[in-house]
Amino acid sequence: MSSRFTRTDVLPRWLCGLGLALALLTSGPAQAQSIESVLSPGPVIEGHVKTEHECKACHTRFDRNAQDGLCIACHKEVGQDVRAGTGWHGKRDQKQQPCRACHTDHKGRGFKAAAFDQKSFDHKLTDFELLDKHAKVDCAKCHVAGKRWREAALSCDGCHRKDDVHKGSLGAKCEDCHSARDWKTTRFDHDKTRFALTGKHIDAKCDACHVDQRYKDTPRTCIGCHRKEDDDKGHKGQYGEKCETCHGTKAWKPSQFNHDTDTRYLLKDKHRQVKCSACHTTPLYAKKTGKTCIDCHQKDDKHKDTLGRDCAKCHTERGWKEPAGFDHQKTKFPLRGKHVDTPCKQCHEDNAHFKGAPTRCIDCHKKDDKHGGTLGDKCESCHGEQNWKTLLPGSFDHDKTKFPLRNAHASRTVKCTDCHESPRHFKNTPTACFSCHKRDDRHEATLGEKCEQCHGDLNWRVPRFDHAKTRYPLVGGHLVVACKACHQSLRYREAPRDCYGCHRKDDRHKAALGPQCENCHNVRAWTLWDFDHDRGTRFRLEGKHRRITCEACHTQPAPPGRKAAPVGSDCMACHRKDDVHEGNFGRRCEQCHDNENWKRLKRGTRP
Repeated sequence: MSSRFTRTDVLPRWLCGLGLALALLTSGPAQAQSIESVLSPGPVIEGHVKTEHECKACHTRFDRNAQDGLCIACHKEVGQDVRAGTGWHGKRDQKQQPCRACHTDHKGRGFKAAAFDQKSFDHKLTDFELLDKHAKVDCAKCHVAGKRWREAALSCDGCHRKDDVHKGSLGAKCEDCHSARDWKTTRFDHDKTRFALTGKHIDAKCDACHVDQRYKDTPRTCIGCHRKEDDDKGHKGQYGEKCETCHGTKAWKPSQFNHDTDTRYLLKDKHRQVKCSACHTTPLYAKKTGKTCIDCHQKDDKHKDTLGRDCAKCHTERGWKEPAGFDHQKTKFPLRGKHVDTPCKQCHEDNAHFKGAPTRCIDCHKKDDKHGGTLGDKCESCHGEQNWKTLLPGSFDHDKTKFPLRNAHASRTVKCTDCHESPRHFKNTPTACFSCHKRDDRHEATLGEKCEQCHGDLNWRVPRFDHAKTRYPLVGGHLVVACKACHQSLRYREAPRDCYGCHRKDDRHKAALGPQCENCHNVRAWTLWDFDHDRGTRFRLEGKHRRITCEACHTQPAPPGRKAAPVGSDCMACHRKDDVHEGNFGRRCEQCHDNENWKRLKRGTRP
């Protein structure tokens, strides 16, 4: 009997398994691990083969919550993300979503435990949020086959190396200049480089200096880019390669070189009118230019060196033919300006008595005093010997008066008589703009007489008019509209301030919805409108009513003060012609008919 009951082939399988489990549990830890293997729900995935028979590598007895700690301990990269709060695993809610919620096991060798739904995946929870054009790119473009998802490149250069027309010459930080919104639009600040852009350089195209998309080692000297201009202008390298000595970035002409301050040779009179090449006939730095008269005027010396080489003894820069044997400059009255050309007898009436001649201006020019003595007798305070009509620079300082001259007022084209009606009335001249510019007021006095509120003295044009300080600030699409589009005349205050005043021709509703366009439209774009009929009116749009045009119901012009022409709120107000019952069933059509399909009757109604 005993031998018959101990045979396993006649005992139930569950009893054999239970007996085997009890035997293993009582025999020690090694045998207990084996029983767990026997009770395994199925083969593990390919990546967990090595630990398939080591249940404790992934499970802790009687503690399911401890499983995540074992996962993180084994998958070190994921564990590092969880601790640092980076990556998808580090940013998700660990308490609500344990590892087994997404990564199950015991599904067989071929099961993909890391697979997920790519369409519903929230990329914001990763270290690389998809913005702009990145949001439309397929996953396979960045996540290359054969590599883990976490191994995708995070830098622009990692994916766009083939798009780098700079061939790596500007480094790998593409985002310094480009953005994900538009690759061709850059935001590079050239002023932060070693060559800040000024003047005409601001408007120059990039490829004008950076040939073949090469941005490094670009020449920063003027001659590096403008050698052709140096040849075309006739210098041909004669004045060296420091173009900035004479020229500026604002404009190639005129030259800003000041011979008086930048050299040791002060140019006077006729020398100021001479071209540079007339004196500098050899390369500037190869041979020094002579400073004596004879160095340049050897051919003009009609004395053939018989009077020596010091031409300045007799001649001056004012004119070669002017005699200068007598040095009047050493007297008490040095001759300057027009006095140099004045015959001696005009001042010295008695040629025998040169001493005692008057030295004050008024003594000789009393008849020329057009001020009639109203400004005193010190003519030299304003006038000079060079030109009686032109005030001496720096002598009379208009800035010390009640009306300092600035910008256009200081221009040589403005004459004294433009403001001062006569030379006898320089004092008490009005200083208000309107007193002189009344004839220039094209607004016909509609904007008042304070011209300086909009205009400046640099020129008559308005430099920076701030429309935001008016009763109609410009926003949205109005910012790019030309002034004359709203201001049909220079009477600016007469311009309408309501939408309908300018957009009457744009009203496709033909006044059916009233003149208050802003109730539906906005200044960003005329085609954008956001009128909510359900909230703004007492008639909620349902069914086909949502797809019809406003004019289908609002057929008449809106009365004054109303947003739209009044329309009845019952069906018969618009559908009287559709009533085949000829009013026999009343005006409440909605009791039987559906607003989505007129012919379809509601449930419960009789046909």
